[in-house]
Amino acid sequence: MFKFGIKNRVIFSFITLITLALIGLISYLLYFFSQQNLKLQTEHLVTNGKIIEGFMESYLISGNQQQLDTELKKFNPMNNLRITIINPNGNVMADSWETPTNMDNHANRVEFQDALTASYATALRYSNTIEKNMLYVALPVYNNNQIIAIVRIAETLRPIETAFDNIRSNIIGAMFFTILCSFILSFWLGKKYTTPIEEITLAAKNIINGNLQQKIHLNTGDELEILALTLNKLTSGLQEKINETNAEAQKLALILEQMDNAIILLDQYGNVTSINKKAREIFNITAEMLGKHSISVLGNTLLGQTAHEVFASGQNKLITTTISINNTKKTFQVFFAPLSQHTVSPDKILTVFHDITVIQEIYERQVDFVANASHELATPLTAIKGFSETLLDGAYKDEALCEKFLKIIYTEAERMSRLLKDLLQLAKLDSAEYREQINLQPINLLEIFTEIKKRLHQQIAEKKQQLIINTCCQNSVIMANHDWVMQIIINLVENSIKYTPENGLITLQYECTEDFAFITVSDNGIGISPEDLPHIFDRFYRVDKARTRIAGGSGLGLSLVKFIVELLGGQITVQSKVNQGTTITFSIPLAQ
Repeated sequence: MFKFGIKNRVIFSFITLITLALIGLISYLLYFFSQQNLKLQTEHLVTNGKIIEGFMESYLISGNQQQLDTELKKFNPMNNLRITIINPNGNVMADSWETPTNMDNHANRVEFQDALTASYATALRYSNTIEKNMLYVALPVYNNNQIIAIVRIAETLRPIETAFDNIRSNIIGAMFFTILCSFILSFWLGKKYTTPIEEITLAAKNIINGNLQQKIHLNTGDELEILALTLNKLTSGLQEKINETNAEAQKLALILEQMDNAIILLDQYGNVTSINKKAREIFNITAEMLGKHSISVLGNTLLGQTAHEVFASGQNKLITTTISINNTKKTFQVFFAPLSQHTVSPDKILTVFHDITVIQEIYERQVDFVANASHELATPLTAIKGFSETLLDGAYKDEALCEKFLKIIYTEAERMSRLLKDLLQLAKLDSAEYREQINLQPINLLEIFTEIKKRLHQQIAEKKQQLIINTCCQNSVIMANHDWVMQIIINLVENSIKYTPENGLITLQYECTEDFAFITVSDNGIGISPEDLPHIFDRFYRVDKARTRIAGGSGLGLSLVKFIVELLGGQITVQSKVNQGTTITFSIPLAQ
């Protein structure tokens, strides 16, 4: 399709203007030339008419028409002028070309009628006699102030028309030549003035397509050059802004990608549009899942509902929800923030997932522990209060009953003391200042084992159990704190004594590698169920509250053991089967 662009419009307008101007000028010139020629020819005929008037005046006065006609024909030997003498009544008296008697009355001719009232009259008319355009000039002839005749002189316009045609042909030729020159000039001017515009237009299209490196180089010295320079400055400034924005976006993307929290971007329909590295790792989201709804990706309906509410309100929102990942339930705090790119209303939702599963579990265990600790403290206090009231009511008079009640009061007080002692030790171990004050020094494990066997001899003998010590390496010196190591091993061995039936076997074994000593405490006691085994080292976890209470435990022993082992730079593991026994192994760095 032909596009009538600026260049074509300039050419068309210029040529049209030139053509119209030439047509107007030529029309005026042709009219002027024709009028001038006509005026000159009229003046020529008027002069000839006056000459003829003077020459024929005597014949007109005498009234001899025959002689007048004869003399008139002699007067015009070249026959280039037609001379007609007409009386006031319009009858032809003489004619240089025709016989007067054969001619019509001329009273109705325009030039005749006008000459009756003017010094002379003219008329242009086609002559049927000679079949040519003629110019007629009529002059009145006076005698005693009376018109006695009208002298009419006529001449063909052919010479004038021929000259006019020649002039017109030359002028029209010149006009076409001028139009051709103007076309060439307009084409050159159009190209000169539209080429910069085309360059600016092309550059603008490239800028729209994202090519901000496009530069316009013009040396026109006019407003177009100023416009080009302005566009160059605009693109340079815009490129700088885009580079800054891209740099910030890359920084933000890198930060989001490396964040420890999972980040998921949702659209207004709840579809997942973008995720970071942590989200891929936590939720196992693949590239094929992008674009799908959050329900199918995460299996959680609350996320989609909350996203819809945030879209509607445009306000941030924080929720806590549970998501199943690989058949394991995880608790997340999810922060929703609406994002707007080009509109006032949000078109994306940024969701930040903070895994609070551990915190939630710790909180729940803390709540559970507070309840258990309160119960553990309340139970001995209740017993002590109850038996004290019984003694005060008179039971102290019965020596046997008094002794029994006092032993119960003492036992409950001891259990409450152990619980408080464990709580205080946990508080100390949680203190960084306390841990910094502990000095690590070389300790001989064989001496520790011997000391423990002596200290626990009475408890082992009471249950008719056997404690066996095995050493499998020569280097028995570890880098640790004496009291901490004693507490670890005593706690583990006492647990074996408590939960191993009479005549049971308890083994305390020592092995070593190049850098670590491995101490193992094993028994053939009641064991631990598979459900409880992963949680036995949790600080606020208790396997069997009733059984632990009967055995005199506080529920904090193993969590203290694990905490101390890790503070010493080691690790602890457990293996157990119900009714077969338990084996606990921990490591401590050797002294170098």
